[in-house]
Formats: sequence, structure tokens, C-alpha cells
Amino acid sequence: MQEIVLYTYDWVPEPPRGFVRDLRLRWALEEAGLPYRVASVSFKERGPDHIAHQPFGQIPWLTDGELSIFESGAMLLHVAEKSEALMPGDTRGRSEVREWLFAALASVEAATQPWSIMKFSGFDGDNPAWPFFDNFVDLRLKRMEAVLSEHEWLVATRFTVADILMADVLRLMDRFGKLAEYPACKAYVTRATARPAFIKAHADQLAHFAAAD
Repeated sequence: MQEIVLYTYDWVPEPPRGFVRDLRLRWALEEAGLPYRVASVSFKERGPDHIAHQPFGQIPWLTDGELSIFESGAMLLHVAEKSEALMPGDTRGRSEVREWLFAALASVEAATQPWSIMKFSGFDGDNPAWPFFDNFVDLRLKRMEAVLSEHEWLVATRFTVADILMADVLRLMDRFGKLAEYPACKAYVTRATARPAFIKAHADQLAHFAAAD
């Protein structure tokens, strides 16, 4: 079997630890039971080799043999396609996984990312733009609340790679208390993050960054 290598920073400041996006891939690889190793790239210096793999100078990216893949959604799909633990084998099931995975990125995370950046930076509160971003997030969470009030997971009753991505997006909202008004969303995040694969992936990420302190 070809070796899967997941690339992440060698160090990040404490506030984002536990929420850096390599966690999504760690989690997926643990759920799929695929062997992998983690390699570090410099947080402070983004050299030509880094840019060659990730043109925006971000992380994570992964290599699988001769393949080099960036963007968390693309990497998650690649991992899911290697294991039925993360994606059903039937056409309808695979289609539903893909649409929810893209919904997590394009409909939910696109709305929540500016909100979370403002929260991390302390630019909420008196910022005149804050009500717009906060209301936009509420619109998305209301839609997700309706979905998750009726379903344990996004695709029928089974956990898939789409849940990894959606739960990771929503748990950042939960970090700042935003899910207090959305009990189904909060319960969904609690279910997802109670899974052994998440617990291991989260602990491994924290240990990885702490080792460089």
C-alpha cells in the first residue's frame, strides 16, 4: 500500500490548537483505518516546496504515492473514496455525501468563517459589521437545526465523511457558545466528537504542536 503523508505546520499559537484543519484529515484517516504519518512544514517560512504543494501557502495537504492533494474537501473525498467506512458504495449514497460535504464548505463554513475570524481577533461587539455576520450565521444555523432535528447524521442514519466536515465547522461555533440556541446542532457536534477517532485525532494534533513549544 502506498504511504499517505499528511503535512501540517510544525507549530501554531495556542488559540487555534485543536481547530487547525489537519484535524479533519487525521480524523478521516483514523475513521477509515488507513495507515498514515504526519510531516511538519515551517509555520514561519513558506518556501518554494510548500507553495508547490499548496499554492496559497496554507496547510494541510497530503501525498498518497505520487499524488499530492490540497484543500480539505478534496483530501477528505480522496480518503473517503478509499474506504466504505466514510462513504457508501451505492450511487445515491455517494451523491448525498458529496452534496453535504460541499454544503459544509460552501454554505456553512463560508458563512461562519468571517464570524469566527472576528471572534478570534476580538473584533466583534462594537464593530458595525458584526450584526451582519452574526445574522448571516444564524440563518445558516437555523437551516442546519431543522435538518439535524430529524437526523442523527447527514446521510440517512450512518456516519460519513460529510459529518466529519460539518461537525468540524460547527464545533468552532460551539467553541464561542454560538450553538447554545441550537440544541440539535450542539447535540450533533457532541455525538461526532465523542467518536474514538476524533478523540485520538484531536489529542494527536494538540501533542504535535505542544512538542514544538
